Amino acid sequence: MKTICEGLRFPEGPVALADGSVLLVEIEAGAVTRVFPDGRKVVVARPGGGPNGLAIGPDGAAYVCNNGGFEWHQAPEGGLMPGMQPANYSGGRIERIDLHTGEVRVLYTGTADGPLRGPNDIVFDTAGGFWFTDLGKRRPRDMDIGAVFYAKIDGSEIREMIRPMVTPNGIGLSPAGDKLYVAETGPGRVWVFDLSGPGEIVRRAGAMPHGGTLLVGLAGLQMFDSLAVDGAGNVCVATLHNGGITVISPDGLSVEHVAMPDRLTTNICFGGADLKTAYITLSVTGRLVAIDWPRPGLKLNWSDRVDPAQVIG
Repeated sequence: MKTICEGLRFPEGPVALADGSVLLVEIEAGAVTRVFPDGRKVVVARPGGGPNGLAIGPDGAAYVCNNGGFEWHQAPEGGLMPGMQPANYSGGRIERIDLHTGEVRVLYTGTADGPLRGPNDIVFDTAGGFWFTDLGKRRPRDMDIGAVFYAKIDGSEIREMIRPMVTPNGIGLSPAGDKLYVAETGPGRVWVFDLSGPGEIVRRAGAMPHGGTLLVGLAGLQMFDSLAVDGAGNVCVATLHNGGITVISPDGLSVEHVAMPDRLTTNICFGGADLKTAYITLSVTGRLVAIDWPRPGLKLNWSDRVDPAQVIG
């Protein structure tokens, strides 16, 4: 394991760029940051609140799930731990960030059914639309019911597609784009949803009320965070408490665990010329690390629309 950068304020949402730098969010700092291979870091934008998930859209901009912020606590081993909805909660939203200028524009704050509460993770399809999870927020005596949405980048359409879910977090698409994977944090489950087209779910007989079927559920104190899919279709889910990356085969029959030295291992992305470098966020200890991965990752839709020379930094 190689440590790329330390001192990050609860990093998440990594996206590898072609020059070897990595875009990520620092949730506690309310920032989108670019980390270079030598460890140098440059703030690209400061949307405030709690920037959480990040993906590149077809226009080359970054799209960010902003959860509106957390209470923050000192972890027993040092570092940061997120908590409940804070007094200065600024509301959930989806934001577009111009990587050339740092301009932040709010695209969505909710639907006719209600406001976004805690948008978390995001993935683009080949049509240029995006799926995202809304994990919700926790308060001293209650918490939100989560959901999954589909939206367009021009601000013209947002649809609630999957509800109810318990703390939906990581989200990703299969290599063929015909399956959507969603991880629930608290229950430690990954669900799979069949897709018939952009933003369209096939609700098959025998599926749960929200339309999904269970891919895997873990025993013991293991919670799921964000995820990435590799080129073979394996679902690679950042795992909390049993810190590491849980690798699940497309049929759910094989489950492996790659241990990491942080109990809040929160996300993974793939980069490098062959997509066999895994960049992983270790959030309590504030680190971005890299390891060699045994298989190539899945190339993300639209990730090549960014010219690293034109990104702030």
